[in-house]
Amino acid sequence: MKKIVIPTDFSETSMNAIMYAVHLFKHDISEITILHAYADEVYKNTTTLDREGFDEYKDAYQQKIEKALQKEVAEILEVSPNPKHTYKYTASFGSLVDEINQIVDKQNADLVVMGTKGKTNDRNITFGSNTLQVIKYVECPVLAVPAAYHREYPKNILFPTDYMLSYRRRELKLLSTLAKNYSATVNFLYVSDFKPSSHRQLDNKMFLDSSFKENRCTNLKTAGTDITASINTTIADQKIDMLVMVNRRHSYLENILYSSTIEDIGLQIKIPFLVLQNISRY
Repeated sequence: MKKIVIPTDFSETSMNAIMYAVHLFKHDISEITILHAYADEVYKNTTTLDREGFDEYKDAYQQKIEKALQKEVAEILEVSPNPKHTYKYTASFGSLVDEINQIVDKQNADLVVMGTKGKTNDRNITFGSNTLQVIKYVECPVLAVPAAYHREYPKNILFPTDYMLSYRRRELKLLSTLAKNYSATVNFLYVSDFKPSSHRQLDNKMFLDSSFKENRCTNLKTAGTDITASINTTIADQKIDMLVMVNRRHSYLENILYSSTIEDIGLQIKIPFLVLQNISRY
């Protein structure tokens, strides 16, 4: 059984991410938890209230959120009454990252799915602040889905790697199974100056080859040092419909995320973006 956690802010972007996940995993027996973390909203709206007023507002707001979650689950079931899927919902008074991590840890979840941007949906940025925080700090693979993306099935998956990382089987299996379900091709992209591969790189490539032995794969290599430009070009040239990267120290993605502000991230992502956290979990 797959366990999937989907945070929602009740926007069209959130619902699009939910429906993308529901269709993407339609073949899998799945337990899907819809989550809304509402502490920030309560604190923002109660700055002038005393403690008693704060507690009353908090309780009333929780009831409001629970009703909204019930309605959202009902809408999902109406559109996709898949007997393989069961749904839970939770209204959590806490920060989004903390609450997601708590549920991920408690359920031993396989995946978090959310929109790339929330209610603000600013066209000038790639990720909303909440999505970026979840990608950076949640200890679970994260699938970010753009609001305007409505295709259901990936056919060409891009996986940039320099083969310097040792990967976790659980997270690679998630990707391998997903690709196999839709006969998708996994395209490994190595951006390099064409120096000879080290023993570490050769060993890690062998591990990747073994992990995806049941998949259709290609190995792409391009010269240069501008990783984001190479990724953007390959996405366009190869008609990529899902990007996969790993968030770990010294990884391609860490260099992009931690050296940039939200506005400066150069990845022009208009396709689903799967971030493998490479965390050792049971």
